[in-house]
Amino acid sequence: MGSVDQMTSDGGADWHSRLILERGMPSRPPVHRHQGWRTEEQRKAEYDARRKDDEARKLYSYRWSQTAKGFLRAHPLCAHCLAEGRTMAATEVDHIRPHRGDRALFWDRNNWQALCKSCHSRKTATEDSGFAGPRR
Repeated sequence: MGSVDQMTSDGGADWHSRLILERGMPSRPPVHRHQGWRTEEQRKAEYDARRKDDEARKLYSYRWSQTAKGFLRAHPLCAHCLAEGRTMAATEVDHIRPHRGDRALFWDRNNWQALCKSCHSRKTATEDSGFAGPRR
């Protein structure tokens, strides 16, 4: 085929060839998918993440509830408040290092501390959530 200048608009299909040379080959239109559409790999990754979360939740059982109550009886004051010179009753057992489903770390009493609701919520929001940056 010749250059765009050599083609004429009265040559039948030449106008189409000229258009292709000027603009390039037409591209395929974008594929429109409904909101929330995910690839197979994304679905599998989300499933695996949910499954890990479910396994971590299973650790918070009746056994944990009874063990945590015993720990709070032995450690009745909030560790963070005590460090700041305040006296506040502890209501929650916190894992100092997040266990993320690791059974050994979950049941390691050296990794526990007694906290009041306020201190535990603050620690959880800053260390375990997306506000703290990427997980370690």
